Amino acid sequence: MSARRPDPLPEGILAGHWSDPVGRTGCTVVLAPAGAVGGVDVRGAAPGTLGTDALRPGTLVQHLHGVLLTGGSAFGLDAATGVMRYLEERGCGYELASVRVPILAGAVIFDLPTGDPLARPDRDAGHAACLAATRTPEVGAVGAGTGATVAKGGGGSQARPGGFGVAVGKAGDASVAALMVVNSVGGIFDQESQEWVAPPAAWDRSAGLLVGANTTIGVVATDATLTKEQANRIATVAHDGIARAIRPAHTMYDGDTIFCMATGAAAAPYDAVEVLAADLVGSAIVEGVRSSARS
Repeated sequence: MSARRPDPLPEGILAGHWSDPVGRTGCTVVLAPAGAVGGVDVRGAAPGTLGTDALRPGTLVQHLHGVLLTGGSAFGLDAATGVMRYLEERGCGYELASVRVPILAGAVIFDLPTGDPLARPDRDAGHAACLAATRTPEVGAVGAGTGATVAKGGGGSQARPGGFGVAVGKAGDASVAALMVVNSVGGIFDQESQEWVAPPAAWDRSAGLLVGANTTIGVVATDATLTKEQANRIATVAHDGIARAIRPAHTMYDGDTIFCMATGAAAAPYDAVEVLAADLVGSAIVEGVRSSARS
């Protein structure tokens, strides 16, 4: 069964995948070739990230050109080299003297126990994901969601497939999208239908959670006009969507991270973008897990 494709992403935003269904890993890129105001919020206590410091308020660079979401744990950050090469080939980047340096951020999930622990996204995988980028990326067990799993509180025996999900909505004249890779120890709850999509596994709370097999990462992308401070605030509030859809979330063994990318092509009330971002993150999480179950 082919993966479903969501509504189109906002203008100026593309997303693409590289998937290894045998090794059960992959990577996903979210690109803004013309640049987007960036923000980030890392809530998990065990993150694996790239380039997050440059996105904080008060730093020099205002725009980023891509976000890498990858499996393979920290090894998967090797795929960033291929994304950088793709962006450089197309003249995308922050101009410094006679050179354009692409501004790239990223985060990882820990999927090594799911398939072949030596199968990891590399620079060729990152470049291939960029070549596949479109405004209508596939959802389900693809890209960084290929080896993702959820509902692992019982030690992994009751785990279900996670995945990659997208949800798109409108705030004023602006389009907002959430693109989420779901790899959680927690179960998945659909706020809209008030039902469990993947019930949480039984967890003896006198023992620890399943260490290292967690983390939900993603991007809120919009064509709304945002300042860097607002983009960071959007990333912060968007974590509410994780907390609504994943129970438990933001544990000591999670690296939960959300980025924001705003191209600034449309006008929208900031409050509307903020509220919608959290709603869409929850919807994208549910969609990613449901789509993986259907494929």
